[in-house]
Amino acid sequence: MKILVCDGVSEQGVEILSKEFEVDVRKKLAPEELLAIIPEYDALVVRSETKVTKAVLQVAEKLKAIGRAGVGVDNIDVEAATQKGIIVLNAPEGNTIAATEHTVAMMLSLARSIPDAHASMKNREWKRSKFMGVEMRGKTLGVIGLGRIGSGVAKRAIAMEMNIIGYDPYINADHAKNLGIELATVDEIFAKADFITFHMPLTPQTKYMVNKEAFGKMKKGVRIVNCARGGIIDEAALAEAIQNGIVAGAAIDVFEKEPIDPANPLLELDNIVLTPHLGASTAEAQVGVAVDVAYGIIAALRGEPVTTAVNMAPVAPHVLKLIKPYFNLAERMGCTAVNLADGPITSIDVEYNGDITDVDTKMLTTAVLKGILNPILQEAVNYVNAPGLAKARNIKVKEVKNKEALSFANLITVRVLTAKGQHVVQGTLFGEEERIVNIDGHRVDVDPRARILICPHINRPGVIGKVGTMMGEAGINISGMQVGKTEVSGTNIMVLAVDNDIPVAILEKVTAIDGIFGAKLINFNTI
Repeated sequence: MKILVCDGVSEQGVEILSKEFEVDVRKKLAPEELLAIIPEYDALVVRSETKVTKAVLQVAEKLKAIGRAGVGVDNIDVEAATQKGIIVLNAPEGNTIAATEHTVAMMLSLARSIPDAHASMKNREWKRSKFMGVEMRGKTLGVIGLGRIGSGVAKRAIAMEMNIIGYDPYINADHAKNLGIELATVDEIFAKADFITFHMPLTPQTKYMVNKEAFGKMKKGVRIVNCARGGIIDEAALAEAIQNGIVAGAAIDVFEKEPIDPANPLLELDNIVLTPHLGASTAEAQVGVAVDVAYGIIAALRGEPVTTAVNMAPVAPHVLKLIKPYFNLAERMGCTAVNLADGPITSIDVEYNGDITDVDTKMLTTAVLKGILNPILQEAVNYVNAPGLAKARNIKVKEVKNKEALSFANLITVRVLTAKGQHVVQGTLFGEEERIVNIDGHRVDVDPRARILICPHINRPGVIGKVGTMMGEAGINISGMQVGKTEVSGTNIMVLAVDNDIPVAILEKVTAIDGIFGAKLINFNTI
């Protein structure tokens, strides 16, 4: 077999591949050159420069695997690769240490004004009093997002004798205690923390989660660190908070627009540390991702399980034919369930009823896990790593099969258990159309599109109309609506399919309507 390596992938990765296969290294290929030679190769390894488009994949007659030496796969048409049965894999852990250490370096640089002091010295100045710093020992660090990187930052901060409080809605107390972290709400972190660092994905829910209102809740003199994703912090609001003395300083590695906009207000401030997205930029990280992707490519070409595949693992053709129509439904059911859950999930049961029980449904259960975990984790969740991520979070997963068809020819039931109770979502197919047919015991008929809004409410005139009017006034289009009866006399549940994101302020207004018991927006674009 032959492997094509592009974009200057580290030599260590190339050496590993060369021991098993014939390897050609081409550091710079024009798109037309790649199109001309790709039919010869069984595997392709790239970084971010090479664009693996649908056109490339259409002529890649022998291609079995594509390896991305890094995390993001935006330069690869994953959907087209999946349709051709090509495994796409990445290296999600190779730069974990680099990102963790960069976060700590940014905190220390911020605490001791190192960049400004260095610049002053380069200007032949000696202004010791201007750069009075603060010690880390005894300070409270708030870590929002406790995945691999967030947990790694906390571990290193403990070594500096900091007090760690953390927020992650899907980490349970025992796991946090083992990490040396005291769980807290986001508002509690804002009120108590001397330093706050963010480690989460950018989703519609996390975009601008740190805004003007959030800064108003923070302890005066707090220092902010973001080496996760640009867009989590409203940069204009951060600049204003620094100017107003609410925030003592900030260390930012990622930006909403990259390269950074020359008009970005953060560039005008002195008490801030800025780096150009260097979280993964270490020699070791580049070696790490190259080595990881090399072993992934070898496993893929050997037909072995690939633990870092970002698309569907191979399934027997006759099984895939039966379960394929259910994949999107299963993910959306998982996404619905996690959005209903209040607090850490301790267990997930997935039950299958009907003819679907005749085949292996493990991949569908994985799809449910993917839908549950993707909205809440910074790292990408795929069909291979979802079970391991659930296990790492001490979530028990059980699959149950019951041949009895019940009320539908085939039915999938997802049950999630938290400390506060159980949530149940059921779904099926009407022909080829996906439908959620039950939410927490409420009979509904919901087409799970981009977004749905769930509102339990009193069954009386005017309540539904007020919600519709509020959506219309906010410019939010309602493309579908279902109202189902609940088990509680005099109450209903309303499910709206909406075409636009609903701002937090509008959700709060909906919740405040007399007769509405709550409002949950579920965004399927996060999976």
